[in-house]
Amino acid sequence: MDIDYAIRKEEPHAPTDTSTSAEVALYEQWERSNRLSMMFIETHISASICGSIGEHDNVKDLLKTIDEQFESSDKALASTLMTRSSSMRLIRIKGVREHIMHMRDIAAQLKKLEVDISESFLVHFILNSLSQQYSAFKISYNTYKEKWSINELLTRCVQEEARLLAEMGESALLTTQGRKKIQAKHKGNGKAPIHAIIKKESKCFFCKKKEHMKKDCFKHKLWLDKKGLSKPQEVSGQ
Repeated sequence: MDIDYAIRKEEPHAPTDTSTSAEVALYEQWERSNRLSMMFIETHISASICGSIGEHDNVKDLLKTIDEQFESSDKALASTLMTRSSSMRLIRIKGVREHIMHMRDIAAQLKKLEVDISESFLVHFILNSLSQQYSAFKISYNTYKEKWSINELLTRCVQEEARLLAEMGESALLTTQGRKKIQAKHKGNGKAPIHAIIKKESKCFFCKKKEHMKKDCFKHKLWLDKKGLSKPQEVSGQ
């Protein structure tokens, strides 16, 4: 639709009585593009910054004012990106693809800010940011003579992620099967597992002391005698 014509082309001279039809049509094309572009920007820009950019009749002047008002320091941005990349760590097995893509994106932003990072350095940097589960993978890379590109590193890391996850699944399955076998063995023998055996301490439920049982409690016997509830002692031979 050529709406951005006014952004790409300079404003032509306003038509006069002596202007040709082609010059009039060119100016009308630019004027329409300029008007639509201004309307688009003003309806999409944040209301909190409209007051600081002032009034403009030319879309190029409007864009230039916005750039001047909200231009960030390249040095500060580069420092922020480097700090962010140096603190990035993959603390688990999953998500290695997204982790590498994010670090590669930061490297691309730094390159635009004239902070070049070689691909070889970036590969080592990414490897060092991987979790400890990838230790064997890191060692294997150091033993290779050839160097990997970022794309090769990404492919191999995704393969290693799948291998580690499969290994974890097999380990969990073997552990579960081992527990089931132990439980089945105890069930077949009619014996409770060791952890189910609870040692009970002897305790008198009358005086609440642990040294004896209720039937041997002296205080309980005195209480029975007092109430007349004690049984008469049997005499041997009668």
